[in-house]
Amino acid sequence: MAVDELDTRILTLLLEQPRTSVREYARLLGVARGTLQARLDRMERDGVITGTGPSLSPAALGHPVLAFVHIEVTQGHLDEVGDALAAVPEIIEAFSITGGGDLLTRVAARDNGHLEDVIQQLINLPGVVRTRTEVALRERVAHRVLPLVASVARR
Repeated sequence: MAVDELDTRILTLLLEQPRTSVREYARLLGVARGTLQARLDRMERDGVITGTGPSLSPAALGHPVLAFVHIEVTQGHLDEVGDALAAVPEIIEAFSITGGGDLLTRVAARDNGHLEDVIQQLINLPGVVRTRTEVALRERVAHRVLPLVASVARR
């Protein structure tokens, strides 16, 4: 889906001022409310906008330990292991990857002991061969998309 200059201006406003009304966005952009709503609907339909809820902090929810767990899977079992990961609430993201492992998960834990319990749970999943864990010490760049939107706007 092509994102044009107006789309990037809309996306920038959504990211910078997420609690503003559609009417106010339209006023700030100098477009009709219907035009803005049609653009928002299209970008949602096309998967550019994937959510409108709040961003939550696992640390503020009592899970300050962040780890990345690489999971090596027995050949032919990637889908079933991936499905099983969805049942582990401490896994906040999981991706199929290339390189050293088959899956990469982002895990939030209460403390190191809890992290070890989660890792043991993962190791015991049918189809899991081994795991490798890296604990994050400090976030250096928070999850962000605004710089990407700005780079798309410049093209």
